[in-house]
Formats: sequence, C-alpha cells, structure tokens
Amino acid sequence: MRRTAGLLLTLPLLLAVACSSSPKAAGPVTPSAASAAPTVPAPVGEASPMPTLSGGGFGSKATITIPEGQQPGGQFVVNTVSEGDRATVNKGDWVTVNYTARDWTTAKDLPSSYDANGKPQLYQAGSGQLVPALDQSVIGKKVGSRLLVVAPPAAAFGEQGSTQLGVNKGDTVVFVLDIMESLPPDSTLTGAMAEPAATMPQVKDNGKAPATITIPTGQAAPTDLQQAVLIKGEGKQVKSGQTLVVQYTGVLWANGQQFDASWTHGGAQAVQIGTGSVIEGWDKGLVGQNVGSRVLLVVPPALGYQDKAQGSVPANSTLVFVIDILEAV
Repeated sequence: MRRTAGLLLTLPLLLAVACSSSPKAAGPVTPSAASAAPTVPAPVGEASPMPTLSGGGFGSKATITIPEGQQPGGQFVVNTVSEGDRATVNKGDWVTVNYTARDWTTAKDLPSSYDANGKPQLYQAGSGQLVPALDQSVIGKKVGSRLLVVAPPAAAFGEQGSTQLGVNKGDTVVFVLDIMESLPPDSTLTGAMAEPAATMPQVKDNGKAPATITIPTGQAAPTDLQQAVLIKGEGKQVKSGQTLVVQYTGVLWANGQQFDASWTHGGAQAVQIGTGSVIEGWDKGLVGQNVGSRVLLVVPPALGYQDKAQGSVPANSTLVFVIDILEAV
C-alpha cells in the first residue's frame, strides 16, 4: 500500500507541504502561492550592511540587531556564525532546525522556536517544504552550526509576504538557524534485535531495505494491539502531537504479503503521531516509545482500516509493521 498522506505540518515557516506516505490518508495538499515566487538568488557568505548577534550561542535564542538607519543590500546571505563538527547536511536529508527571526524592514521580532510555545522545524532540506531561507541555507552546512541568514523577499516569504507572521510584501527577514540534527533518507537503526514472543511475527533485518516479516504458522490473528520493542532506543520519549521520522515495513497477517514500506517511497518518512493523522494502531503503539527504537506492531482491523479496503489491503485486515523511530520533534 502506498497512500498519499498529505501530512500538513503545522510549521509557521511552511510554504509548500510535501506529500508523504503514511498508514492513513488525509487528502491531497495544494501548494501555496510560494510555487510562483520570484527566482531566489544564489546565496553569498557576506554582504554589507549586516545584522549583528548577541545573547546565547548555539542552542539558545539569539538577539538580532538590525543596522540602524540602513537598508538591506538585497542579497541572499548565508553566513556561518559558528561551524559544527558533525555530519554535513545534503539535499533530501531530514533536518531539524531551531530558529530566531526578525523583520529587517520593521525591526519586529518574529515567532521563534525558542519561544515558550515554539518548536523546531523538521523538514527535508532542498525539497521546497519551507521558505528558501531555511530550505536552501542548510545544504552543505554541518550539524551543530549556527547560521545567520539575510533573506530578501524572494527567499523569505515571496512577493505576498506572510499574513500569519505579519511580514509585509517586500520585507527582508533575518534568521538565525541552529542545525540540531540531520538524517539521510536511507537512515536505519542497527544493533542486536530482541526476539518477539513465538506467537508474534518474526523479523529479519535487511539493512537499508524492507525488513522480512514472517507470520507465525497456524496462529490466529490477535484481536488486540500487540507490540514488541525489538531495539530499545535511548532517545527522548515520543509524545502525542509530535512529528516522527520513521522507516517502516508493513505486511498482511493473512498471507505475509508486503503492502507498504518507506523504502519504496524514497526512504524515511515524516508522520504526525497521536493526532489521528495515522491509523489508531500507530497512535497507540508509538506514543511513549523512545527515539532510536525499533517497534513491532500487530494492528487488528479495529485499529487499522476496519471494514474499508485500502489499495492492496483488503477490508478487515490485520496489519503487521516494523517501525524504526529515527527522530521526534
């Protein structure tokens, strides 16, 4: 099964939403007018004038000071304030970024991920999910880096501005980006796996490919959700409402046939958990797990697609998933 989830990430800097695959459809998403935005100029490392930064360093909210009485030069600037020492972000990687933002034109602070109700941005670099100031700036930079980005209108919110954030048409926006994490789309978990109970499906790890899931012979499909942690992660605990980056394989209990796998859609996928955006079996089985865990779920029809057929999944099917939880934001 491959179903377009159209997962609407509720991100304040989102311009176009990428359709991802997940175990529940939410309908297609129409990209915003950002697709018609002017061509974004190639970024430069320095320009004049430039904002200055104060306050805490990487991992804390920055204070952005706009040059008094000076207008921006109109260039798209991506300046590395401090360089990290971890992996380099490539196009297509799932990147997690904390940010501070300020409107140069109005000298107005914009919402920040460091605010009380803020949260980091999670997106695929270079995919067009976010404004170019975030989407393009992180490519080629290292995790752990702090970037100062001066985004002219084409790189910020296009010619229409952002009514949600109060950014007017033609405003230049300054961002400070902290690159917290980056995951290539072929990321997967490694390590010894615990064996599930004999009455549960057995799992063979195939590295960067769908797992082999073997249904127990002669065993009736369970009527309740079953779960087993095959690899116990040491990361943060998954909370309802978070967006997860996952690799997964799904098969039918009835015949062991694979009906879906993230690997067939280009690798790791993002899904929102605990909000009804995915099947109930995922919401119940993944909330409370730890990032870095590999989880086996046996989902009865009542917590899956119930009496509705979905593509190659017949009505009233019991579903089996192996899910790697790679990140939660």
